Amino acid sequence: MSEPPGSGTAGPARAEAAPRPPSLLALPSYLAGHAARIGHDALVEAVGENGLRLPHFATLTALSDFGPLPQHVLADRLGFQRSHLGGYLDVIEKQGLVRRTRDPADRRRQLVELTDEGAALQHRLWLVAERSQDSFLGCFTPAERETLTTLLRRLVEADDQGAPEGGGGGAHA
Repeated sequence: MSEPPGSGTAGPARAEAAPRPPSLLALPSYLAGHAARIGHDALVEAVGENGLRLPHFATLTALSDFGPLPQHVLADRLGFQRSHLGGYLDVIEKQGLVRRTRDPADRRRQLVELTDEGAALQHRLWLVAERSQDSFLGCFTPAERETLTTLLRRLVEADDQGAPEGGGGGAHA
């Protein structure tokens, strides 16, 4: 019985990647999706090493960026279903990372805010997240990373606005 490629005793060498279909490699959406999976996996692993999941990190980071928010506004800003956010908040509230209180301006609403412990953990996780991005994007120069981030942000912002941006926008010539 033969061994699969890369399973020899020479160590944890990575198996040679199978060639990808050239037609798919010509599609930016295919490339973006594949790259997103790689980056997402690196970030999930980095955050997971600290006992949290990515939605918990995103929630802590949004609260760090925006300050206390009504729970429904926080869900909308994160793009989370409101019922899912409630579950994420249950977990991090039990850990003492966030606090939910009644909004004094409207007692029907809950405000969510970081605790001091939550702010400290968010800061530590942010540093871990940055390191994971350094690893993920290590093949780029700093200028290339900045360009990539700018272009990706433009795509996200265009989607948020519901309108295409930029030039031509047609099929290939």
